[in-house]
This record gives sequence, structure tokens and C-alpha cells, in this order.
Amino acid sequence: MPTDRGWTAAFAAYGQPSVRSMLFLGFSAGLPFLLVFSTLSAWLTQAGIARSTIGLLSWVGLAYSIKFFWAPVVDRLPIPGLTRWLGRRRSWMLLAQTGLIAGLCLIAMGDPAANLSVIVWAALLVAFSSATQDIAIDAWRIEAAEIEFQGAMAAAYQLGYRIALLAAGAGALVMASRFDWSVAYLAMAALVGIGVLTTLLISEPAAQLDRAALANEARVSAFLDRRAHWPGPLRSAGAWLTGAVVCPFLDFFSRNGLRTALLMLAFIGAFRLPDITMGVMANPFYLDMGYTLEQIAAVAKVYGVIMTIAGAALGGLAVFRLGLFASLMIGGVLAMLTNLSFTALALLPEPGIGGLTMVISAENLASGFAGSAFIAYLSSLTNTLYTATQYALFSSLFTLPGKLLAGGSGFVVEAAGYPVFFAYTAALGLPALLLVMGLRRRAATQTA
Repeated sequence: MPTDRGWTAAFAAYGQPSVRSMLFLGFSAGLPFLLVFSTLSAWLTQAGIARSTIGLLSWVGLAYSIKFFWAPVVDRLPIPGLTRWLGRRRSWMLLAQTGLIAGLCLIAMGDPAANLSVIVWAALLVAFSSATQDIAIDAWRIEAAEIEFQGAMAAAYQLGYRIALLAAGAGALVMASRFDWSVAYLAMAALVGIGVLTTLLISEPAAQLDRAALANEARVSAFLDRRAHWPGPLRSAGAWLTGAVVCPFLDFFSRNGLRTALLMLAFIGAFRLPDITMGVMANPFYLDMGYTLEQIAAVAKVYGVIMTIAGAALGGLAVFRLGLFASLMIGGVLAMLTNLSFTALALLPEPGIGGLTMVISAENLASGFAGSAFIAYLSSLTNTLYTATQYALFSSLFTLPGKLLAGGSGFVVEAAGYPVFFAYTAALGLPALLLVMGLRRRAATQTA
């Protein structure tokens, strides 16, 4: 990707129509998330639901982690009537948004104390529809803009997403306190209309077919055609499943080669290790340092959100101006340095609220920057023939190693203390830096 564009052009990238649209789609993606997690938990707590039941209900969020199972359906299956009218990406967005509105209205009309099962099924509908909307929005984002604009697209997405979290979190709680929970959830259902209106106004990306990918599918079809002894419906189902599920994997490895593809997958799994591994111990650390819940909330929810948005915008500019690999390197280094700043905070005898503000602000700035660069990189790896499937797989993969390591974070803290733990999480960023340098050299060799 060329990197000789000026900073004026980089700032102008945020004026692109697709980037502006991404702000509203990001809002639509972020709105349902808290409504089936912490916001819903607050309502259930007030209704006297057992804590164990509330904890079990959080499992509806697994829909976000396993969305790659039905991503091939979103990629390949047309919706009767809608797809002909809106196209394959917008039709799935609208269907998912319809499910969101229906689910939120069902929650609003429910009474957890009298009939909890209605709330549970409605929350599951919201989570499933939200995850489906994510698949379609990610595919639209990748296909609607060139690679150099993906950083700006990611930044706009993160900004819209954060605004939606404030609306679904603090906004819903305020409405519930002034009116009631039914009014709050009906208001959130109405806000889904922002996503619906955006879906109807944006353009469907032009289909870009890859010759190599089509050749792979042709070979699969020829193989199945030779299986004349198979029943016709079985051959048809096999052809569809192979094209939707197997071919995206074949495409990724055939385009990049086995060695490079494995390096890419290793990098995807390693890049966010410092953030994810450290994150689970952040709140316990703040409390152990003597900060109050009010102080933590004020700094994290105000300064933290502002700095995340600023970091995401800077990351988008960097991708446009400096290129993907340079931006990934900067994001990786920033993540390591900000984790080390937690070590410094842990060693201070009296850190004070100023120290907490500086550390959280720096960490969120780095996280936003790295997030924009990383989303742009994942987007660059997809083939538009399989955008939804491949991106869903990549986005699921990058959280898995960090979540596995995060499970042992408490043991590290208990054995070595917070300063060593944060230094350890910073060191987890070294493999990603080495991998991105290797990938950069390979990319330079291939384009030379």
C-alpha cells in the first residue's frame, strides 16, 4: 500500500461518504451489546432474580464468540425479496436489525419476576441478531472502501460503537431510574432505527470476484459432479457447504501460501495478547491500590472513552499516511509501553488520582490506535467472495489466545505481584512485533 500521501489527505479520508456511514453503522453494532449484559443484569437484580441465574443468562453472549458458524450463511444465502432489493450485505443488516427491534420490544414488555423465560428468549434473539448484524456490517465495511481507507473506517466504527455503549449503558440506566425499565428498552429499540435508516440509505458494495477463488469453486463443483452415484440433494448440499465453508479456507491459504498464511494466523492470535491478558486484572488492581469505585468509573468512563476515540482516530490517520505494517508496529509498541506504565503506577508509594488518569488515558489511547490498525489489517486479508466468513474467523481467532492466558492472570499476580504481572503482559507483545516485522519483509519481497 502506498505511504506517500500527505497528512491533509489522511484527514480528508474521514470525509469519505463510506466513512461517515460507518459511524452510524458502528452505533447500530454497539447498541445491543450492553442491553443483554450489564444493563439487563441491573434490571434483573432489581427484580430480585438470583445472582446465579443472572450469571447463567450472560451465556447468551456466546453468540458473539461463535458467529463464525453461521457467517457462511450470511455470505452466501440470499434472503427472498430482500436480497434482490437491497443486495446481500444490506439485506442481512436489515433482517438482523428487525430481529433487534423485535427482541428489545419483547424484553420491554416482559416482567422478569413473573415470567423470566420470555426475557431469556428475547435476550437470545437480541444477541443472535446483534452477532448477525456484526457479520454483515464487517463485510460491508471491508467491501465499501479501499484498503487505505480501512483505518478511517475502523476509527469511525469504534467512535459510533463507543457512543452506543454510553447510550445503552448510562443512558438506559438514567431512563430506567426516571421512568421504568420498559420505557428504557423501548427507547433502545427506537434507537435501532438509526441503523435501519443507515442501511436503507447506503449503497451496496459492488461485487468483486476473484479468479483464483472462482477456480477453486469450479474444481470443487467438478469433483462433486463426478459423484453421480450420490443423490442429487446430497450433491447440491455438498456443493453449497464446500463453497461456503471449505473454499474460504482454501482461498486464504492458496492466496498467501502455507508458510505466510500460518505466520499471519500466528500474528492475529498474538497481537492483542498484552491488552486482553492485562484487562482481566485491571479493576482488581485499581481497587487494591485504594481507588474507589467512583474514581475508577469517572476516569475509565470519561477520560478512558475520550482517549479511546482519540486513539482510534490517530490509528486511522496512521494507516492512511504510514501504511498498515508501520501502524501495526506503532500500535504494538504503544501497547507494551502502556502496560509497563501500570508497573510504574504499582511501584509508586502514593500514585493519586492523577496517576490513575494518566495510566488509563495512555492505555485507552494505545488500545484505540492499535484497534484501528488491527481491524484494517484483518480487513486486508479477506477475499470479497468470502468477506463475512473469513473476517468472522479472524475476529474470533484474535481473542482466543488472550482469553486462555487471561485465565491464569490471577495466579501470576498472587505469585509475583502486580509490577511483575504488568511487565509480563508487556513482554507478551514481543512475539507480535517479531511476526509483523517478518510479514513486512515478506510483503516487501513479494512486491519487489
